[in-house]
Amino acid sequence: MIIRPETEGDRETIRQITEAAFAGQPYSDQTEVRIIERLRAEGALTLSLVAVEDAEVIGHIAFSPVTITPVAAGWYGLGPVSVRPDRQGRGTGSSLVRQGLDRLRNIGASGCVLAGNPAFYRRFGFRNDPALVFAGCAPQYFMVLPLSRTLVSGTVSYHPAFGPV
Repeated sequence: MIIRPETEGDRETIRQITEAAFAGQPYSDQTEVRIIERLRAEGALTLSLVAVEDAEVIGHIAFSPVTITPVAAGWYGLGPVSVRPDRQGRGTGSSLVRQGLDRLRNIGASGCVLAGNPAFYRRFGFRNDPALVFAGCAPQYFMVLPLSRTLVSGTVSYHPAFGPV
């Protein structure tokens, strides 16, 4: 498997994979495709990586800047991340997360946040931190991974692409 930045030619496949991966999931409001497209259109996709196997895109991960109030710079949100349903459970999502976090470290990011399944994301070092809050998300599902020694606290806001149309 190869992890690489998305190209323009990957966009339709990313849309299809994302729709399929989140279809029928009780934790999804089915806005993941719209979020990716809006982030891309607004130049807010800091990292958009695809997993390629046998010349086919089988997974995607997005990272975009988040705002922390009071001000803390260099923080990013992970998500959405999706893997083609017939390829799930084979380490593709884990590979995308690891590669994405490595690339964030390489650009000097301060940290990464996400709303997701603790059982999955703890293996990458994410943890709950009451010093950072995300309104509307149960605290046990909002997780933080500091990538620098700078301690932060405050309220996290995702890019407006995550909000209503």
